[in-house]
Amino acid sequence: MEGTKFQLKVWKYLKTIRKGKVKTYKEVAIAIKSPKSARAVANACAKNPYAPKVPCHRVIRSDGSPGGFSAQGGTNTKKKLLKKEGFSF
Repeated sequence: MEGTKFQLKVWKYLKTIRKGKVKTYKEVAIAIKSPKSARAVANACAKNPYAPKVPCHRVIRSDGSPGGFSAQGGTNTKKKLLKKEGFSF
């Protein structure tokens, strides 16, 4: 995989989120030992060229909303992917 050191750290962690489960951007930031970097995590997700193998669609906002999704179809696609995995909003 190619990306910045931070992006690679985020993407590596995303691969540990199991199908049908979600984490918030803040939870991911805490898990990678950068607790104040939720926005940077969101940016790393947005720049993920390895989706769905690196499942950035499994990361949502702290308020429970889906947040953004940079792939074709945007948040509608994100919701469909999560629903297919058994998660619903």
